[in-house]
Amino acid sequence: MKIAFVGKGGSGKTTLSSLFIRHLATTGAPVVAVDADINQHLGAALGLDDEQAAELPAMGARLPLIKDYLRGANPRIASAETMIKTTPPGDGSRLLRLREQNPVYDACARPVELDGGTVRLMVTGPFTESDLGVACYHSKTGAVELCLNHLVDGRDEYAVVDMTAGSDSFASGMFTRFDMTFLVAEPTRKGVSVYRQYRDYALDFGVALKVVGNKVQSQDDIDFLREQVGEDLLVTVGHSDWVRSMEKGRPPRFALLEDTTRTALRTLQDAVDATYEHRDWERYTRQMVHFHLKNAQSWGNARTGADLASQIDPDFVLREEAVATA
Repeated sequence: MKIAFVGKGGSGKTTLSSLFIRHLATTGAPVVAVDADINQHLGAALGLDDEQAAELPAMGARLPLIKDYLRGANPRIASAETMIKTTPPGDGSRLLRLREQNPVYDACARPVELDGGTVRLMVTGPFTESDLGVACYHSKTGAVELCLNHLVDGRDEYAVVDMTAGSDSFASGMFTRFDMTFLVAEPTRKGVSVYRQYRDYALDFGVALKVVGNKVQSQDDIDFLREQVGEDLLVTVGHSDWVRSMEKGRPPRFALLEDTTRTALRTLQDAVDATYEHRDWERYTRQMVHFHLKNAQSWGNARTGADLASQIDPDFVLREEAVATA
């Protein structure tokens, strides 16, 4: 199951995504955590110190390796250089699974030990001074989008992506890559503004969207969020001494997390798991193709010097039982 955490800057989406990742780890399920935010804080939220977080390999710096592996023996993709972030898989492509070991994970993922389990952590890499004026952050997240396009995940398997703040993910089709999108919103007008953007953009694409109210202090806060987002409000989270200690770099054992927050995390997992029965791999593949054609026409063909529409395999549908190329 693929899950995105989104929200405006400062909403607490990284904190909540890290709590959800910790919760999933206690279930024994395989978890791949991805930091796709321009501010790379997920590693620290999962307990890494500054030195450990700085040593995480950047997916953006390993994009040629990722492309070459995923391309596999697909005859429609002439070279890794002609792959762009939206290139869909086809016959002969290599696919990713959450339970396997593969060269992409070897190069880009690192194990993080958490209370009750271990997760794989992948990061896009920070936006550096050398990027200023010559690159946009979407060049970093392209590696994440390619991996999601080639990911075949099943029940009780979780890929959790901490997305960049605001509505930047709409610059590509990545917002359609998830079974569930959790939008973290504070009980303020600014807090729900990103929700309205996501709701309006996502409406035509069947994106499952639920709001997690964060930093809620009173019934009035809950009433405000309900008034603003209606039935999309799934659960609310208030103050947590455990989180405060975690943000100071001194997280207690996860078993000591407050019951109210633990219950909220179980509610999130129940919402994710409920989407499994409604998965539509045909629609998922159609959307992948739709955004690939848009990107090809707007910039991809000119950038690569190739007709990227020819990369589409009309007979291929990404689905759970798809067989990966060795």
